[in-house]
Amino acid sequence: MLIYLKLAWRNIWRKRRRTAITISAIVFAVIIAIFMQSINRGSYEVMIDRMVSFSIGYLQLQDFRYDEESSLDNAFYYDGEVREQVLAADNRISHIVPRIETFMLAANGGYTRGAIVLGIDPDKEHRFNGIRSYKTEGRFFEPDEHSVMLSQGMSDRLQLGVGDTLILIGQGRFGMSASGLFEITGLIEHPIREMNNQAVYLPLETAQWLLSADDHLTALLISPERERQTEPVASSLRQKFEDGELAVYTWPELMPELLELMELDLAGPRFITAILYVVIGFGFFGTILTMTMERLREFGVLLSVGMKRGRLAAVVFLETLFISIIGVLVGMAAAWLILWLINPIRLSGDAAQAVLDMGFDAILPMSFAADQFYMQGLFVFIIAMVVFLFPLIKIFRLNILEAARS
Repeated sequence: MLIYLKLAWRNIWRKRRRTAITISAIVFAVIIAIFMQSINRGSYEVMIDRMVSFSIGYLQLQDFRYDEESSLDNAFYYDGEVREQVLAADNRISHIVPRIETFMLAANGGYTRGAIVLGIDPDKEHRFNGIRSYKTEGRFFEPDEHSVMLSQGMSDRLQLGVGDTLILIGQGRFGMSASGLFEITGLIEHPIREMNNQAVYLPLETAQWLLSADDHLTALLISPERERQTEPVASSLRQKFEDGELAVYTWPELMPELLELMELDLAGPRFITAILYVVIGFGFFGTILTMTMERLREFGVLLSVGMKRGRLAAVVFLETLFISIIGVLVGMAAAWLILWLINPIRLSGDAAQAVLDMGFDAILPMSFAADQFYMQGLFVFIIAMVVFLFPLIKIFRLNILEAARS
């Protein structure tokens, strides 16, 4: 086998320029393919991370009726016993974050706006998503305060600031009246645009009191130690609560529309990548075709002195494999280095303003997901196998006498 490897390595460098051009084409294709996927997936990874951290969590524990009817009437009782059951279900759980959420009217005496009211434990929330770092004015409330934090957009819409009084009017659990006056202790620049225009945060116990839902939650957000553990942890929790009224949902189950939009948006770069690889495949095929036709006499001589066709085909296969492996490895290394050097791309001018208007930071983050790197190696390997069919067929159909005279 070592002899075959040496022969294949020497053969591909007989025409150094041709081999270098072929490898360069593969490197270029791999870099472009990885770059296009990275820039698209990077933006979506940031979007998903924000949605998971500030909206739905990696996992949610709910009353099984709440998914169909998001009403406070379908909130569930939460105490220390439920908490211990959750923690005991799987030792890979790192955070549990209690929340109660509803829709209310927020007013300043003259203006009224619809608001998403969230009751949170500020300490647990901050450990989960660092919410305190998004404060722009004032201070964050304490867990036992009768006060609120207002999102920046809601503050602008109601023309209220730190120290002013916010009026909340709505309906609590089982039709109970829910209204109150709350001092605004601080403002938050919420990272999700829709939430920044509507969110009002209260301490969890204050929100439960306001909504007549003492010791009840609409959702318990559960975070595994690593994102890839989401499904195994969900399975453990489902087994734990399978006989009760609580249901467990993963983040893909809670926002399928976003995932469908992502897949649709990624279809464009994938199509361009496919065209790119088809073009590179023809270039690769041209190189192997030329190498094969130039060496027919050589093949005929080798076969005439006793070399078996299978072994000759193995040498040619190794030549094809060497070219593709070198191209993929160099391309992956170069792509990773380029992404590391430019990550993130900072936008400016009109492009930056357009992104800011959509509620995102004026940057294009890059994804370093492992699969987008090794998948390029798989695609090039498939191309190499298809290209190798030509010399394989040629070797096994080769007439030794005609080849030796050519």
